[in-house]
Amino acid sequence: MAHVNPTPGSQSSLREANRGRIVDALKFHGRLTQVELAGATGLSPATVSNIVKELAAAGVLHTSTSTRSGRRAVQVTLARQLGLVAGLHFSSRHLRVAISDTARTIVAETHVPLAADHRHDSELDRATLLLTDMVESLGASLSDLLAIGVGLPAPVDIRSGMVAPLGLLRSWEGIDIAESLSLRTGAPVFVDSEANLGAIAETRGDLSRIEGVAAYIRVGHTISAGLVVNGVPFRGMTGKAGQIGHITIDENGPICRCGNRGCLETLAGGRALLDLFRSDPSVQRLSDLILRAEDGDPSSSRVIADAGRHIGIAAASLCNLLDPDRIIIGGELAETGEILIAPLRHALERSALGGTTEAPEVTRSTLGDRSELMGALALAIEHVALDAEGRLLENA
Repeated sequence: MAHVNPTPGSQSSLREANRGRIVDALKFHGRLTQVELAGATGLSPATVSNIVKELAAAGVLHTSTSTRSGRRAVQVTLARQLGLVAGLHFSSRHLRVAISDTARTIVAETHVPLAADHRHDSELDRATLLLTDMVESLGASLSDLLAIGVGLPAPVDIRSGMVAPLGLLRSWEGIDIAESLSLRTGAPVFVDSEANLGAIAETRGDLSRIEGVAAYIRVGHTISAGLVVNGVPFRGMTGKAGQIGHITIDENGPICRCGNRGCLETLAGGRALLDLFRSDPSVQRLSDLILRAEDGDPSSSRVIADAGRHIGIAAASLCNLLDPDRIIIGGELAETGEILIAPLRHALERSALGGTTEAPEVTRSTLGDRSELMGALALAIEHVALDAEGRLLENA
């Protein structure tokens, strides 16, 4: 029998809208208690409780008992049996792939190295093969994927789906990545910058801190930032917001891949740091430099500390413009912890308006090298289309 839409303004229409608000909140946040759901949706606790029971009985939601602040709480997620999504993170030198259910439980994960100048066609082909093998190992197929989220190491213009400025990701320019991968897999694909996805993953886990302005600074072979306002990424008009790696630090400095001189990335990015050790055969990769610094090597520690100081100066400019309440440091170099972050924090406090009294909180990423991958999964889940009854719709 065909589904009949309820009359607008009727009790059934209001109830359907309330169901939709609860489902959307769980797609956005991932996992909430019923009390948190009431706060996130503006619905009364009684209404939330009734709808959660109803949708749990229908197999749309899953509930479990947890303890918060010493009190019993009912935790709610989307039901796992709704289907599978995939997340892909193309960083400068690695491809990470994960498959999860809609409750964000990862059921398969792998990663492979990438060449320095990887091409979009060969890497999208490889990603498709990896996804095929992974879903088949789960007894499924590519047709079972509800959506795929992709993170790229460059800004993405969400209007066109293409890498925004030229020069930042050669051999990926002028290509609608979402369309290209969707043609290969048959699944809806959604693309964003790795920094934005890292920011999403790092800032949506704590509902008590969802409000405000946060910056996620990713420091690896490249440097970029994701900006989040009240839980929503701020991308700017063409997706280039947050490109802190291309703030000019030395106008007479080396030429950057973006075409300008003396960008932060030319002084503190992984490629620039490795260039300082070009005569040392024991430092060929960024991981080599990080391990040496963690082992107490003074030259490696000094290079990373200097990078932290440069990043702190650029972060101060970001703070003077956006006034964030917290800054999260992620990416490969964040693995060095306070070797990088202490001089970064000091330079930020010295250079930002207000000094130490108004400086934002600076912390290390809580998800480590999986931040961007978890953000890619969140992007996919956010685009899984469900109606208020939990039925799958054609993806938006």
